Amino acid sequence: MPRVPELREHVRLQLSRFRLRRDDSRLAAVDDDAEHHHGYHDHKPQITNRLRRIEGQVRGVERMVADDKYCIDILDQVSAVTKALRSVSLLLLDEHLQHCVRDAVEGGGDDAEAKLAEASAAMGRLLRS
Repeated sequence: MPRVPELREHVRLQLSRFRLRRDDSRLAAVDDDAEHHHGYHDHKPQITNRLRRIEGQVRGVERMVADDKYCIDILDQVSAVTKALRSVSLLLLDEHLQHCVRDAVEGGGDDAEAKLAEASAAMGRLLRS
């Protein structure tokens, strides 16, 4: 995890990629290289592999039902799938907080409030699931 000075430098470099132009009497940010990455971008292969494993687990549960396996065995597998999905959810939430929310808070303004509210709502949904 980057330290605050490293993060500030990263944010400064990211902001330097943007230039401001005047458009219809308001300022609009234009990304020079039009490439945007979400916070999970660096972990995308790991997340994708986890989701593929989970998909395989779900197919296995489906086969168990089709093969009339014992209820408790099926429930154990459903529990394992649920735990695996929760793990992916928590990883994505952490990445969102460490990147998207942190950048918005450092920038301040309405975007910061919106990102914090969005993250809070996502945590609430995860806790209720």
